[in-house]
Amino acid sequence: MKSKENLVTQLIAHLVCGLFALMALLPFVLLIVASFTDNTWATANGFSFFPKKWSLDAYHYIAVQWNTIGRAYVMTIMVTAVGTAASILVTTLFAYAICQTEVPGMKILSFMLIFTMLFNGGLVATYYTYVNYFHIRNTVWALILPGLMMNAFNVILVRNYFLNSIPISLIEAAKLDGAGEFGIFCKIVMPLSLPIVATIGLMTGLMYWNDWQNGMYYLTERGGGHLYTIQIILNNINENIQALLQNSSAVGGMNIKMPSTTVRMAIATVGILPILIIYPFFQKYFVKGITLGGVKE
Repeated sequence: MKSKENLVTQLIAHLVCGLFALMALLPFVLLIVASFTDNTWATANGFSFFPKKWSLDAYHYIAVQWNTIGRAYVMTIMVTAVGTAASILVTTLFAYAICQTEVPGMKILSFMLIFTMLFNGGLVATYYTYVNYFHIRNTVWALILPGLMMNAFNVILVRNYFLNSIPISLIEAAKLDGAGEFGIFCKIVMPLSLPIVATIGLMTGLMYWNDWQNGMYYLTERGGGHLYTIQIILNNINENIQALLQNSSAVGGMNIKMPSTTVRMAIATVGILPILIIYPFFQKYFVKGITLGGVKE
């Protein structure tokens, strides 16, 4: 009797999970289908899973405008790679430091970390500080430093993982053998922390890849337009469809008409491809890292 009840329960659970998975997948399918839809038909009838007219005009436009879009794509990859690596380094070092409760001042640092989750100076004060004291306006650091390179929530996740998953006896044995703190961190702590490092790396990478606000705040079209990422360009298109037409009236001796409706979908599709490719490789670490990192000591 219990086996039948368990079978029914598992069947219902699988159906519910499958339904939610389908609900999450359908928007991506619609996005991809819309990018291959004829622009005139989409403008008149809206987007559909089964459009009556198909077209590659949006991708043709991306190919023609690859000098602009390709540069933004490369910039997005570079900013995401550098920013994620820097974030992992700063986050893990900070988390390891505040784990050393016997060191004077670490409790104060922990309090300051949590304080930033509750209060901040606001956008105006943040902008003024970064522009006037750090001078990041119209530089690549404007896409890396503000608000993304270190996240208090990620630090707490890593700290909890270190406290609950790294045996203290292993660290004490390393100290008895003469290992220093930096050696323990690099040779013991980090190799044993792959799940949480992959987890925060994935979350941080997604934030960098999808970020457009820093570009809107700190980059100007005249001084920092060459630093635009794919998300900034996509945001500009959504706000002003003429954003990519400045130099596209005549390309290669022929007039190029921008498919204003479907090009948004095509750029968004191109923009999410790396994330869709990378995510399956990190998924096996994601749940484990979140679970162990979220456990309070």
